Amino acid sequence: MHSLPLLHRLNGQPVIVLGEGEAATAKARLLERAGARIVGEDNPHARLAFVALDDPDAVVARLKARGLLVNAVDRPDLCDFTVPSLLERGPVLVAVGTGGASAGLAKALRLRLETLLPASLGELANGLATGRARLRARWPDAGQRRRALDAALAEGGALDPLAAGSAAALEAWLDGAQPGEGGVREFTVRSDDPDDLTLRQARWLGSADVVAHEPGTAEAILIRARADAVRVELPPGAAAPDGSGLTVVIRRQSG
Repeated sequence: MHSLPLLHRLNGQPVIVLGEGEAATAKARLLERAGARIVGEDNPHARLAFVALDDPDAVVARLKARGLLVNAVDRPDLCDFTVPSLLERGPVLVAVGTGGASAGLAKALRLRLETLLPASLGELANGLATGRARLRARWPDAGQRRRALDAALAEGGALDPLAAGSAAALEAWLDGAQPGEGGVREFTVRSDDPDDLTLRQARWLGSADVVAHEPGTAEAILIRARADAVRVELPPGAAAPDGSGLTVVIRRQSG
């Protein structure tokens, strides 16, 4: 990854915006939506700055010397961070970024995603937050809870987030939630290209508690698993390790 996407809470925080015209106004408008306080360059408490100037180099250097993280409009070479194209559904934010390569491409992708995500997605997110205590009471073990949610939120599941009626189904699901799948799932990779994974294989990786893989398995395959999944390297042909939850075993094609 060229950047690490982060969601930064700005409510009540001072943020410097320098410049005039539509670019500066648009940045200020976005920051105000996030609850930030727009301040001038001399504010000593600001940690972020947006610069929309025709010749920003000197100003950017001055701000960075003070330890601020800076975004310079239309100058990705000067940016410590970039602003993605945002899709908002209540508390759900989907950010599409290109690292400053093309804001137009990010916007086009966001507009396509707009047509896929139902308006009720925010309601579903709020309902899941409200129902967190009920889920914890039903499944005290965090792994069991996550697997139950993974099964419900999967394509075609009871709470499929791309289905318009998923928010309305939440109460019934909370009353009768079932545990997600555990056990061992095994498959063989025939290339180092993650796009060659089947949908089922990709879904297993995304839900796995443990990923056991033979030596030489491509990192591009392994990073399709959850970031907090345990990784275990297996000698070729060795049995899957013992463990609770869902263990995915990745074999490599011989020869």
